[in-house]
Amino acid sequence: MSSLDGIKQKMVHLKEKEEEALAKVEDLTAKNKSLEQENLAKEQEITSLAHKNQLLEAEVEKLEKSVKDLRAQLDESGQHSTQNEALQRRLQLLEEEAEQADINLRETNEKLRQTDVKSGHYERKVQALESARDQWEQKHEEVSQKYTATKKELEDFQAEIGAM
Repeated sequence: MSSLDGIKQKMVHLKEKEEEALAKVEDLTAKNKSLEQENLAKEQEITSLAHKNQLLEAEVEKLEKSVKDLRAQLDESGQHSTQNEALQRRLQLLEEEAEQADINLRETNEKLRQTDVKSGHYERKVQALESARDQWEQKHEEVSQKYTATKKELEDFQAEIGAM
């Protein structure tokens, strides 16, 4: 009877291992889904930052053209001092706006670069988790097979004992 108890204990142990493996697979699947969602959010942020970058580049070009135009107007209207002062103030404002737009452009480019780096990191993390999940699924399959084989062994053993 002690070998029967040993087999039962072995089955209970295998059943516990199977439950642990299932819990681990569920946990890894949830983590994988979470990382995939985070990766999608980062990709959307990259797209948004790239669009913002394009808008800022267009704004910088527009402001630089305005500065160029105002400088040309300033050169042409040298005889009108009041108009000249107004244009100089406007030119100064446009230059300040251009500098601010340039700063915003650099910051957006840096954020875009950092987000791209993070995105790559998360993609590697997702791949690692998928690999770990696959390994756990394989272990689960092996434990399930061992459990089935042990269960069959127990049934055969019980049949032999019952036949005695």
